[in-house]
Amino acid sequence: MSKILTYPNKILRKKTKEIIKVDKKLINELELLKKDLERAENGAGLAAPQIGISRSFFGIKGQDKKVIVFINPKIKMTFGERIYPKMVDGKGDQEDFLEGCLSFPDLFGTVKRWLKISVEWKELVDGKLISKTQELTGFEAIVWQHESDHLEGKLFVDHVKKEGGKFYKSVGNEMLEWEVKKVL
Repeated sequence: MSKILTYPNKILRKKTKEIIKVDKKLINELELLKKDLERAENGAGLAAPQIGISRSFFGIKGQDKKVIVFINPKIKMTFGERIYPKMVDGKGDQEDFLEGCLSFPDLFGTVKRWLKISVEWKELVDGKLISKTQELTGFEAIVWQHESDHLEGKLFVDHVKKEGGKFYKSVGNEMLEWEVKKVL
């Protein structure tokens, strides 16, 4: 298992390189990312830069806890507006969806995201890169955008700061509003 890098590690700010060919090194890196994400209790996704690899791939954990790795992922199209996502409980009450990141332990924030996107990527199948496309909505779309940002050297805290969102720090069982100055 590799160590998940935390801010301010410089690799988190680098734009990644596109993957052109499949070799043993790539296969090992993909497996490493998969294993790291499977072990991350609170992680929905993990990008290669977060484990010190400056290459264009990330993994997303499905509802079945199985990790799918997306190579050279791209957002082809967005639908609607970027908004602050909301969570709705069983009674219909809404609250802000708080985005977090394994590279910012215990820090969360409100980030504007598209709730529907069309994406394309390559998947490793029998040693070959196969092109795939799909439309994603809701939580899956949010996670994809978050991980995709990592490949561009962008972090969720950049969005919170730029958009005037709110930061929160998890302290015990409480979420305390946090100042931007304490983050960046």
